[in-house]
Amino acid sequence: MPTTTPRDRYREQVRTEAKSIAWEQIGASGASGLSLNAIAKQMGVSGPALYRYFAGRDELMTELISDAYTDIAAALRAAAVREKDDRKRPAAVANGLRTWAKRNPHRYLLVWGTPVPGYEAPQTTTDAARKAMAVLLETFAALDVAKGRDALQDDALSGEWAPGTSPRTRRRALAFWTRVHGFVSLEICGHFNGMGFDPDALFAAEVGTLHEV
Repeated sequence: MPTTTPRDRYREQVRTEAKSIAWEQIGASGASGLSLNAIAKQMGVSGPALYRYFAGRDELMTELISDAYTDIAAALRAAAVREKDDRKRPAAVANGLRTWAKRNPHRYLLVWGTPVPGYEAPQTTTDAARKAMAVLLETFAALDVAKGRDALQDDALSGEWAPGTSPRTRRRALAFWTRVHGFVSLEICGHFNGMGFDPDALFAAEVGTLHEV
């Protein structure tokens, strides 16, 4: 059985502290203001010392994005598991995403906000994103089965991102994804402020039709 050494535990502690400070930086000045040297200064270590734990800003950014996706996927899956009715599960997942985003606006915007200048996300972030999309595909596949539809047929249009799912399931999952993110992104960025309507009521109305997309 593998065990961790004191050096391993210290390394993980330093990385965890650095990422916590990184999120504070992002919250204060946006992702473009992320700086390993500033993080090192706050931690009381030298810049070169911190570079032993992260190769550079981009590696740290990638880990933050991957962590955010993993957290999002966990929130969506928890919401899906709590709802036992297949027909109500899309609404439960939508509410789970909105709740997570409102609690973690800076994490949400790092993933779905304005691209960070000079940063190009590697494949590892795409792999992490698929964890969240998998919850949606499972949700709509189960809904199709509940409605007597063939949700798991294999066809040439499946694609690598959603193998084994039907075109209907993929289309509905993507339509759900774009509609919910459209609303949440506008809300998180403050675009509903002062418009004179209740965002909760509008979201409830949208959610009420998600099983039909």
